[in-house]
Amino acid sequence: VKLVESGGGWVQSGGSLRLTCTSSVEMIRIEEMRWYREAPGKQRELIARIRTADFTVYADSVKGRFTVSRDNAKNTLFLQMDALKPEDTAVYSCNADPPVGALADHDSWGQGVQVTVSS
Repeated sequence: VKLVESGGGWVQSGGSLRLTCTSSVEMIRIEEMRWYREAPGKQRELIARIRTADFTVYADSVKGRFTVSRDNAKNTLFLQMDALKPEDTAVYSCNADPPVGALADHDSWGQGVQVTVSS
């Protein structure tokens, strides 16, 4: 599965950005997708998980500010980020379960996009 992120950039504290992650495989075949981020000098952090609209999980660090969603018809995963803080500065990557019926049994990763929040 090829995953391609877009939507990163620079924003002032308190601003918003929306990240997208497009899948080369029909997302209806992918049970769970995730967003991770990695800041300089810190471990990679799982910040959001989604299976269906009724199943989303967030890290405490982003809960109430970030919203994950998916549009299976468009094979696209989203991350709406509001009330951004300087500590949200990181490289954000999407991650997907192996598609149902695929030979591969490993997750797929996007290339990552930089998000920079200035104070």
